[in-house]
Amino acid sequence: MAHSVQVQDRICGVLTGMSAGDALGAGYEFNAPMPESAKISMIGGGLGDFAPGEWTDDTSMAIVIAQGLLGSNGKLDGAASDYMVREWAKWATNAPDVGNQTRAVLAYAQQVASAYGRAEPSTEDALAGSEQIHRRTGRSGGNGSLMRTAPVALAYLSEPPAAAFEAAAAISRLTHFDDEAAEACGLWTVAIQHAVLTGELEVRRGLALLEPGRAQSWEQRIRQAENHLPRDFSKNGWVVEAFQGAWSAIATAETEDGKLRLVPVLEAAVRGGVDTDTVAAIAGSLIGAASGLKSIPEKWVDMVHGWPGLRMEHLIDTSTDLAG
Repeated sequence: MAHSVQVQDRICGVLTGMSAGDALGAGYEFNAPMPESAKISMIGGGLGDFAPGEWTDDTSMAIVIAQGLLGSNGKLDGAASDYMVREWAKWATNAPDVGNQTRAVLAYAQQVASAYGRAEPSTEDALAGSEQIHRRTGRSGGNGSLMRTAPVALAYLSEPPAAAFEAAAAISRLTHFDDEAAEACGLWTVAIQHAVLTGELEVRRGLALLEPGRAQSWEQRIRQAENHLPRDFSKNGWVVEAFQGAWSAIATAETEDGKLRLVPVLEAAVRGGVDTDTVAAIAGSLIGAASGLKSIPEKWVDMVHGWPGLRMEHLIDTSTDLAG
């Protein structure tokens, strides 16, 4: 599918915006909220002692989704899903920063595979682990699936929003059994899809795909985000407040010449504190989808990098391939 120059630039802004937010927030993870005057930069450090400009688990897991979808001609099928589970399990054995929910599910899936004499876990193993851990702990609504959902929007760019929503929800369920995690991923993915195609920021785009009661609940949450700052969503390890914190960073940011700028949005997300890399990565994927690659500072393009030995230029190529 041929895209205009503007759409192509926005395609290239999705994963690069996500990785920029991820790397920017890495050094501030689990810090308290910061004042508006606090300067934010790519300092590195954080939970994984990351180098300045190095992305964390958010982008690493998204890369696996992108590669899995590319291997199946851009669509989620059994082979793509198995690839994601298998490669996440390999990555998690040595990754310095893996979410508790994700780590537990992948470990369970690997144990099940080993018990049946298989070297690598499958989709079914991950789904079983996702549900089993949810039943045992009573919760699985962490932000770990929302942070990685951006590639789905690119792969499903020319598909109906409902198809993008369902693919995002299905990938979420591989590690997060909670329906709210699936809903958040679906809504954010549809918003990214819409932003790439139109340049508009509209997180409500996917509400019509929910049951009326669920749509009403998310509408209330979105309005709440638009009337508060990212720091007001301090329980952002929970997928709902991570969603709200990211949207708040976008919705409350000051405009310049009537337009939102990527850098101030990402800085606002980080100043919100706590799970800074994830909230900024989520925000970055959407603001990047609307403002494009051109909105990312050249110095960030040069310095942002991460597992498995990739740089932003590789994310640009991957984005173009995903979008066809």
